[in-house]
Amino acid sequence: MTEPPGRPILVFDAQCLLCNGWVRFLLRHDRRRVLRFASMQGTTGQALLHQAGLQVDGLQTLLLVDGARSWQHTAAILRVLHTLGWPWRLAWAVWLVPAPLRDALYRAIARRRYRLFGRSESCLLPAAEHAGRFLD
Repeated sequence: MTEPPGRPILVFDAQCLLCNGWVRFLLRHDRRRVLRFASMQGTTGQALLHQAGLQVDGLQTLLLVDGARSWQHTAAILRVLHTLGWPWRLAWAVWLVPAPLRDALYRAIARRRYRLFGRSESCLLPAAEHAGRFLD
């Protein structure tokens, strides 16, 4: 399942309240409506994870897919923020921190995300004006 470039897809854990908060933040700030979303629990999200060589069980990352390219961990977050434009593009300053350090912190939070932020048994239901941006 290869998506055309220019409309990146963010694969996220729809049961994670931190991830749901991130998606709601992006829906508010993506004024150009560039980003699309697929939950890792859905068919499209699972296909994109598989394509990137990732498994749903124990997954501890967001996945950003843009055409044939994909990013994980902090690289995915920084690329997503870049798509939002200014002032969010200032987040690129975080690239000055070496990736192993950035990603170690990311993974530490990801491992504890349910304990720290909570878990929902139901998936995020987007508002009607955003429903077309969700692929599952």
